[in-house]
Amino acid sequence: MSRTAMPFYAHDISAVARSLRQQLSERDAPPGHVEMLNMLARSVGHRNFQQLRAQMAAYDRLNDPTAGLEAVDFRKLERLARCYGPDGSLQRWPAKHSERLIALWVLWSRLPARQEFSEKDVNERLKALHAFGDHALLRRELCDFGLMERTRDGSVYRRIEQPMPGDAQAMVRFLRQRGTAL
Repeated sequence: MSRTAMPFYAHDISAVARSLRQQLSERDAPPGHVEMLNMLARSVGHRNFQQLRAQMAAYDRLNDPTAGLEAVDFRKLERLARCYGPDGSLQRWPAKHSERLIALWVLWSRLPARQEFSEKDVNERLKALHAFGDHALLRRELCDFGLMERTRDGSVYRRIEQPMPGDAQAMVRFLRQRGTAL
């Protein structure tokens, strides 16, 4: 049976020692392996070892930046990252269609949700997010790929709310970690 390493953290080692001493004094015989694990878990405030393990697993799932991103092509994201400047703006339009779509998702994530914009407002926001001087291309592509919608006359734009694909989530995380979130 394989074992998964699990960190053991206590705010106060003295409280752990007192708790263990009390639990051991209540016993007639030395504890078995599972009993000792339960005692350790109780000494840091958990009901038992199983509850401690479940808490740690949930913590790992919530804090793992790659959780749920099994199908991410990190080499593609590495190539796409070269299209972004140090300030997080899109410096050049990616050559590959798949990379363009991720770049559009990044732009989409930087537009406010559930808000209506005029064409002028969308243009200003997109100008602030890229450096290659073609906000009209970006606006058109966001609409063509179904990430934004506009009225027939083009007077009102709004972001279409939908779940981001894993590749786009990973790219947004990377840019945020790099400290370039605009």
